[in-house]
Amino acid sequence: MLGGLAMSPVDLSPRRFGRVTACDGGLIEVSGLSVPIGGLCRIDDGKGTMLTAEAIGFRNGRTMMMMLGDSVLLRPGVPVRPEGRPGMLPVGPAYLGRAVDGLGQPIDGGPALRCMAEWPSGGKRTGALDRASVREPFDTGIRAINALTTLGIGQRVGIMAGSGVGKSVLIDMIASGAEADIVIVGLIGERAREVSDFVSRHMNGEAAARTAVVAVPADHAPNLRLRGALLATSLAEYFRAQGRRVLLIQDSLTRIAHAAREIGILLGEPGAARGYPPSALSTVTKLVERAGNSAESGGSITAIYTVLADGDDQNDPVVDTARSILDGHIVLSRELAQRGQYPAIDVGASLSRVMSDVVPPEQSAVARRFRALVSGYESNRDLVLMGAYRAGADPIIDRGIALQPQIAAFLSQAGGEHVALQDSMDQLAQLMGHGQ
Repeated sequence: MLGGLAMSPVDLSPRRFGRVTACDGGLIEVSGLSVPIGGLCRIDDGKGTMLTAEAIGFRNGRTMMMMLGDSVLLRPGVPVRPEGRPGMLPVGPAYLGRAVDGLGQPIDGGPALRCMAEWPSGGKRTGALDRASVREPFDTGIRAINALTTLGIGQRVGIMAGSGVGKSVLIDMIASGAEADIVIVGLIGERAREVSDFVSRHMNGEAAARTAVVAVPADHAPNLRLRGALLATSLAEYFRAQGRRVLLIQDSLTRIAHAAREIGILLGEPGAARGYPPSALSTVTKLVERAGNSAESGGSITAIYTVLADGDDQNDPVVDTARSILDGHIVLSRELAQRGQYPAIDVGASLSRVMSDVVPPEQSAVARRFRALVSGYESNRDLVLMGAYRAGADPIIDRGIALQPQIAAFLSQAGGEHVALQDSMDQLAQLMGHGQ
């Protein structure tokens, strides 16, 4: 540690400071201080307590800032001093095995992290041709996903559902069973209880050595939630640049959009689609586009984002934006969850846009036949239950009815169960070969 301090540059320039002149609804105006957007500042309340704020804009010669914590102790006229390097986030292997907040401060009771490397919070922009194609399958450990919507290494996929349908449980299963060198988990805007439960399950044993958790619960400031999402993505990019295969899980993309919406509205940006200003939806696009394969380093970021469909509306602006930019989506059905099927994956509505590139053609054909059986049965389920369907009217429906118990068992999976990619495909082929 002393060697690292000796190598650190010493800043001998004069220390400038400004003063708080106004605070309105979480928006702070500071005079006499010029800092770039994204820069962090310390506010001295004069009683020994240091508050942290982030620059989010400029207006009439003043810097607009937003607190990263509570503004209860803020007073007019207190000094504001810049801190750190604006636009840069500390990254490094020290995060592995640790749980931190949006500022990189530990929340697991361990010592402070010492990171000498830095990474731009907005990522390092590269050419479109640097994004290598997705050619290898990615093993999630979930039978229904592996066999029917096979993911690829470097793919970006969304798990879309309403509240309480099982998104968090599904990503918990994926984080436990997926094959990756590094696992970065961003728990943004979720319940604090879920954060503690996730850390207690995944930060023990061998898996902890390759896992890093960035958690910013729902009661934190919106800009801190957004910084947490940027920190998780920057960590994934850092390890990808080293040639590692990274699994990035963000829960949830909707909460990130909500944080960006709060900041945009605070700055006076008009709401557009259902109250979301354009900057909120562009934040989602920019964040998602940073994942993928890197042709330069040979590393990859396989990204899984949960997307909350408000009111189970699959045409919600965030859901629609995510669906258009992601490489696939897994839709969870409330109706299936109410029947007791977990994970409640709606096979007909789910799609992997790279499946045909990562599995043999015969595997795709078997998956299409399975989808046809499920779709035929579900579309006529009410007629079957009422006894109005006449056997022999449609061979696909007849076979779907005959195999319904096996289909339901195939799509269901216990929480601690892990099914390998090849085993999932073999089980699907065995099921579809039944009766032929």
